Amino acid sequence: MEIASVIGQIQGFSVVAAGLLISLAALGTGIGFGLLGGKFLEGVARQPELAPMLMMRMFMMAGLVDAFAAISIVMGLYLFFASNPFVAAVLSVAQPAVS
Repeated sequence: MEIASVIGQIQGFSVVAAGLLISLAALGTGIGFGLLGGKFLEGVARQPELAPMLMMRMFMMAGLVDAFAAISIVMGLYLFFASNPFVAAVLSVAQPAVS
């Protein structure tokens, strides 16, 4: 029964970690895009002739902000749906004790 309890705890903590990964990635991306758009509009309002250059740089930074969110979401979904590597490690350690 102790192995089942440990596996249940691992799966519970994995779900919490996946939820935190996904939610914090979305929160960080939202804040990042808000700051990025605000600074872009501020820069264009100060010097309208630099708008094309600033827009190109804004889109480059937006891609980097989105890449961070995509990586976090993929890792969170991996913890949700893939076979949990932590459970496999516990089972491999517990295998000699069970036999």
